Amino acid sequence: MSRFHWVRHGPTHAKAMVGWTDLPADLSDTAQLARLSAHLPADALVVSSDLMRARDTASAILGPRQRLPDDPALREIHFGAWEMAAFDTAPEPERLRAFWETPGDLTAPEGESWNMISARVSGAAAALLRAHPGRDIIAVAHMGAILTQVQAALGISAYDAFSHRIDNLSVTSLSHDGTRWHADAINHLP
Repeated sequence: MSRFHWVRHGPTHAKAMVGWTDLPADLSDTAQLARLSAHLPADALVVSSDLMRARDTASAILGPRQRLPDDPALREIHFGAWEMAAFDTAPEPERLRAFWETPGDLTAPEGESWNMISARVSGAAAALLRAHPGRDIIAVAHMGAILTQVQAALGISAYDAFSHRIDNLSVTSLSHDGTRWHADAINHLP
């Protein structure tokens, strides 16, 4: 049995759509980081997105665990022209609304679609599963990336996946039995 413990990075405090913008995380709550690290398996491998908010969160909870190279495939969705825009000021508001209400093949202008991020993150998870069978893997990533894996594990639509909260510094644990994914915990805050 392989288990992925998806950890959402620390908060950025940005009030906009943050995808590939490389913002730092607020990692000042050292007590919460210590609880998070203690909750996670001590012998797990740790991988993160290559964006600093995920990378620095992974370093903050690493402890004695082995670190794998950062993986850009674990990045947040690429919002393109909507990057760092507030929902009420983003260009093409009708397209933005459709993007969130009917997630699938509709892309952000100059960005990617839900199906594109899902394929990207699922491919990275599959590669990690093949390279480290039977291991616990802590993957520090982003809300959208984690929701793609919740969607896959629960066998639900992308729209239904959006109903799940993924808080900063939460853990979503998914196990793979050799055939399919199972959701063990979603948005657990240690």
